[in-house]
Amino acid sequence: MTLHQAGRLGEAEALYRRLLKANPRHADALHLLGLAQAQRRDYDEAARLIAKAIVLLPREALFHMNLGNVEVERGRIDEALASYRRAHALAPARHDVCNNLGVLLSRRGQADEAEQLLRKALEIEPGYADARNNLANHYLRNDRVQDALEVCVDAHLVAPRDPALRRTLGVVYASLGMRAEAENLYRAWLAHEPASPEARFRLTACTQQGVPERAPDDYVAQTFDTFADSFDGKLAALAYRAPELVAEAVARHAGPTAQALDIIDAGCGTGLCGPLLKPWARRLAGVDLSAGMLAKARPRGVYDELVAAELVDFLQSRRASCELLVSADTLCYFGALPGFAAAAQGALRPGGLLVFTVEQHADEPGAPDFKLCAHGRYSHRRGYVDGTLKAAGFTPLELLSVVLRMEASQPVQGWLVSARAGLVN
Repeated sequence: MTLHQAGRLGEAEALYRRLLKANPRHADALHLLGLAQAQRRDYDEAARLIAKAIVLLPREALFHMNLGNVEVERGRIDEALASYRRAHALAPARHDVCNNLGVLLSRRGQADEAEQLLRKALEIEPGYADARNNLANHYLRNDRVQDALEVCVDAHLVAPRDPALRRTLGVVYASLGMRAEAENLYRAWLAHEPASPEARFRLTACTQQGVPERAPDDYVAQTFDTFADSFDGKLAALAYRAPELVAEAVARHAGPTAQALDIIDAGCGTGLCGPLLKPWARRLAGVDLSAGMLAKARPRGVYDELVAAELVDFLQSRRASCELLVSADTLCYFGALPGFAAAAQGALRPGGLLVFTVEQHADEPGAPDFKLCAHGRYSHRRGYVDGTLKAAGFTPLELLSVVLRMEASQPVQGWLVSARAGLVN
């Protein structure tokens, strides 16, 4: 355990396995080895080991809670909820169990019970910053912005430099139109962490001064490295649909699933699109800025190649290399799209298929081509997306209005775009 806590996973695992060889029914060793596998992002093995520990010690609440955490990472939300409920029944006074169960119930729309649990976590452990942040996000999710503000301000007094609390408080200020307060928050954050790409970019989004044509690479990489371990579970709880929508568009336009296409998944993240694209793939390559996300994509075992790179640079280096290019929920970090469109045209072979999603705003008179929103993502108007593709030599096939996911109990509207490379008659 000392080695494990020091981050020396290999040595800790060797000792856990040595202990289990001598005593295969050592529940603590099974549980701890399972946690080590979870840290290595082998969530299937982690779940198997912790489940074995639970068989031996079925009334250990910590085991059930950690199995729930692993199930969240696997995207198995119903199973996670069942594990958290068992943990809570066994240890109702554990603040971490109350917090985890409350968060999941909040994301599932069970608002009253979620609020009770998150408040109980804070009664048990008043200094628990995670629970305060989660309670504030719960209120945001349920359009109780003033309540979220009150919780955030209290939390910010307790932990003024907690990045998650700063992030949430900034969202609350933006939701209430308190632009000056948001700006002051981000300036204070930047003064304390002058090298922080997140503080810098969120200040830009708040002030709308010097808005770049796309999110800075260091901001994107840091953001997704930070959230890599919880990314799949959070998206599953938000009814995230972009990979499914992309796969449906591919099915409509790419023909039979004959494993005959060279495919690039641009901005592949943790590889959620990979298993959906594999039936069409002769060869499947993924590219992403975040090494943390790629580390989670690799165990899926569906990619022939995973590359840590900026996606436009990568596409420019892969001329005429694929028949299908997809990008699910990545171009929301791009404002200007011509660079991507040109690189995609170059990477696709003649007649190749491009499918991607972006977030949308209304295409009405005076609407900007793209805009940077307070949450740090860009949205685009329909005519701009369509015109950019045509200018790059694509023939648009579809430009559908879709719901990409839920956020703060509201649908996030996007465009699902399909186009052919070259001018196909």
